[in-house]
Amino acid sequence: MGRALINVPARAKHGEIIAIKALISHPMETGYRTGPDGALVPRDIIQRFVCTYNGEEVFSADLFPAIAANPFIAFTTVATESGTIAFRWIDDHGRGQVETAPITVE
Repeated sequence: MGRALINVPARAKHGEIIAIKALISHPMETGYRTGPDGALVPRDIIQRFVCTYNGEEVFSADLFPAIAANPFIAFTTVATESGTIAFRWIDDHGRGQVETAPITVE
């Protein structure tokens, strides 16, 4: 699977609303396009994206073929405690990836 660019603030104040962003490198092939040989290119998209904050789910999304390649996902959450924000996604072939980012809450 491809790489991801994750943007999580390193520090936040308790109760502060923080912006979280992820850009995931993935071709997101719809399965409707034909290749050079005229055959359909097999579907290969990220099906599920989940973000957890110290093990508690704070955001999730089911993705479909209409999503562009290299999807960009942005959302907010409230900084409650120091810990780890984890990003996990799984594609059509069952391949998954996890990226993490630490956050310190003051």
